Amino acid sequence: MLDAVTLDQLRTFIAAADEGSFSGAGRKLRRAQSVISKTLANLEGQFGVKLFDRTRRRPVLTPQGQVLLAHARTAAGDVDLLKAQAKRLAGGLEPELSIVVEVMFPMAALTAAVTAFHAAFPLTPLRLYVEALGAVIQPVLDGRCTLAIPGALAFVPPQFSQEPLLQVPLVHVTSPGHPLASYGRPIPSSELAKHVQLVLTDRSTLSAGKEFGVLSPRTWRLADLGAKHAFLRAGLGWGGMPAELVKSDLARGILVEIVAADSPPNGFVLSMHAVYRTDTPPGIAARWFIDRLKQGLTPVVMKDIQRRRRTRRRRI
Repeated sequence: MLDAVTLDQLRTFIAAADEGSFSGAGRKLRRAQSVISKTLANLEGQFGVKLFDRTRRRPVLTPQGQVLLAHARTAAGDVDLLKAQAKRLAGGLEPELSIVVEVMFPMAALTAAVTAFHAAFPLTPLRLYVEALGAVIQPVLDGRCTLAIPGALAFVPPQFSQEPLLQVPLVHVTSPGHPLASYGRPIPSSELAKHVQLVLTDRSTLSAGKEFGVLSPRTWRLADLGAKHAFLRAGLGWGGMPAELVKSDLARGILVEIVAADSPPNGFVLSMHAVYRTDTPPGIAARWFIDRLKQGLTPVVMKDIQRRRRTRRRRI
């Protein structure tokens, strides 16, 4: 009998509970009160429990009815989500959104975008990868992802389209106990070259031969940003990191910023882009995600980093 329960019966049950009467449910659903009464009686027969106490002037939910009402609301809501998702799929919504993101991308901006995506597309699965440099492009080339968010250094094939998203300020840092930490002024390349620079690398060959911000011939290559962060804290070298990621370390003195004498006036900045195959433009979900990421521009952060650099240069 339970297999015969219909969505219409559940909606009638919910309407009667919300309106507080069978006549009110009839007006809301534009049906005769007798039809409402018969529908609910049939539902009670299928459930095997009484949903309403009819001995009073107005029907009142029984304890069993109160429990089942919550489940009825959930079931009806899930069906509404299902219908909405089917409509979106018919209109071009991707069955799944698969994205690969540069490890340097600000995690706070990414998390905010993913949180908003979950609210906007609750039934669309999200597959997210985090890579570095050329390895960000590789999954889109292979067809494993539909959208990539690489940094400017990554090689982008000519058959791909790009849209600018945001800029990530980078700072050179090391531990307080490292010799460069006490240099006391902008550090010339000749001095930086004497010390190990920790450099992020990738797991692909797409960025082979390309360098970004490598100022020392002595390098340790790391494919994991977390390992690089830990090594910098341990004083194993110096290197560039996203400013936001090390902001707390700098404030607490766990890391110190160093300034290269030949660095750009406003410091090193990594531009981020949304990249996809030109012959496979973003669908509804991907387009929404790109537009949401564009709202994550961080001019305030950029101004803060530039202010700190000007202050540091005046101080040293």
